[in-house]
Amino acid sequence: MKKAVLALGAIGLAVYCGLALAIYLQQEQLIFPASKLPADHKFEFAYPFEEVAVPVAGAELSALHFTQANPKGLVFFIHGNAGNLETWTTNTGYYQKVNYDLFIFDFRGYGKSTGQIESEAQLHQDVRAAWDLIAPRYAGKPVVIYGRSIGTSLAVELARHVDAAQLILVSPFRSMREIARREFPWIPAQVLKYPLDTEQIIGEIDMPTLFLHGSRDSTIPVADSEALLALMSAPAQLQVIEGAGHNDIQRFPEYYQALTDALQAH
Repeated sequence: MKKAVLALGAIGLAVYCGLALAIYLQQEQLIFPASKLPADHKFEFAYPFEEVAVPVAGAELSALHFTQANPKGLVFFIHGNAGNLETWTTNTGYYQKVNYDLFIFDFRGYGKSTGQIESEAQLHQDVRAAWDLIAPRYAGKPVVIYGRSIGTSLAVELARHVDAAQLILVSPFRSMREIARREFPWIPAQVLKYPLDTEQIIGEIDMPTLFLHGSRDSTIPVADSEALLALMSAPAQLQVIEGAGHNDIQRFPEYYQALTDALQAH
């Protein structure tokens, strides 16, 4: 009996270790389910834009730059972990109405971007490369950093190191480690290669910050925004969009009103 128990324990441990190893090796695919586009894909939008290639170490990021004749400033947009520029670039007419240019880019392996995501440090370096390419063109005008979902953690890290007018975080999360703990409590923390620990750094932000979160967000609870807001030292506010979930918050008029109020404040 003792040998049988030991054998079962060994089998269980082996299965557990095997699953943990598989998650460690496959987490890029789990966290960043890149959706590619053909290299010759043609973007079509109703408003003026140009395609921009952002050179990064060993790859190029595909970006779109929507421009106007005399913009008030720029929204630097870091999107979420699914889709690509084709799906994320929506309602470009809104930016025309508020008279802001828009710059949005795909991560490595997404859309027409080349390469593949290999580390969190690489992600931050790529975001900074995109910023360094476009932000200097708007000297003297407000540049707003906008992060959505997984892009919020990247936006907060960027905001620690650059001079921007404002930070806007839509559906932010405390950390990827906390999400993993909630969804997969059996996974050891050491397995996670992308901690994206927003709550450890958000207290260092020194620019006005707006949190937008759907009241019915079942992917990232609004409590995460509340926890991050409590850690802020800079002026910050949270706007809860009643009835909105994680993927449809942009369909609510209250979302655009809050966004407009923030942009017009500059």
